[in-house]
Amino acid sequence: MPHIIKKSSDLVTSREQTRAGFIAFALEKNRRSTPVIESAKALKVFASKAKTAKDLLKITEIQPALLTAAGLSDKAVNYFTEEDKIKAISALIESFLKPAGKYFVDEVVYRYLLIKGDSLGGSMRNIVGLMAQQKFVRTLLSNLSVSGTNYKWLNNKTKTWESKPTNDFSIEEQLKALSWKNPKGKSRILAFNLNIPIVKNNIDICLFNADIEFYSNGKIVNNPEKILMLGELKGGIDPAGADEHWKTGNTALNRIRAAFAQNNLKLETSFIAAAIEKKMASEIFDQLQNKTLSNAANLTIEEQLVSYCDWLLKL
Repeated sequence: MPHIIKKSSDLVTSREQTRAGFIAFALEKNRRSTPVIESAKALKVFASKAKTAKDLLKITEIQPALLTAAGLSDKAVNYFTEEDKIKAISALIESFLKPAGKYFVDEVVYRYLLIKGDSLGGSMRNIVGLMAQQKFVRTLLSNLSVSGTNYKWLNNKTKTWESKPTNDFSIEEQLKALSWKNPKGKSRILAFNLNIPIVKNNIDICLFNADIEFYSNGKIVNNPEKILMLGELKGGIDPAGADEHWKTGNTALNRIRAAFAQNNLKLETSFIAAAIEKKMASEIFDQLQNKTLSNAANLTIEEQLVSYCDWLLKL
């Protein structure tokens, strides 16, 4: 059990940390909404050229935006002919823009923002996990930097392994995997969100005993004997969803341990979460004590995350 966690309450997310997490999420949502707001401004400029709502049909540049305002997703539009698109926009004009009278331009902009905002809200649910992964990776990179450990990283965009940069600013946004040598000189690869065949599931954190040549574009997952540690990472900060995150994470970890035991293979398991409530903290702590879990950390507590990363880099 990690020495930094002395009792179950050490794992609990405080109100201050919860509040900070909500603020961080809100700021990220605002940052990602900027392109939507700017496109709405452009839509208003183009739409303002129309004298009547029906004249909007003549402005070809804004047809995609009008289709969005009509409530159609980009995916749905792929199934539409040009005639279908005109019908959809005409229905928008007749049902909602004409009744708005001289304010039809404002109406179309509002409806565009409403649909885009809903789409952004849906995508933000996926962003929560990405933000958690990036925070985790940034701490890993900081540990490597402080210890002077060299590493290589897999660029998710170029699909190539790159050397440690002089300035590692923002590489966590593109990093798919990380490679280094532990203090004993053993090669390690840490990868994220890989489907592990032996457990028939996608795993958040995957540590392998191998060098980059063996990674083979993720095919390393077909060699379970190379797996040293598998872990769950839950980035949601809402206390209301904390227990559910633990239940799903714990179920996944139990499935992992059972699959490896069935194949006479040993491995470490871990759990990291941003929202940890009192009851689940007690269960996590019990698993740490009886060594069911190898390690755990609260994502919002810097000392625990640094300690976890130190443990991981030394495995």
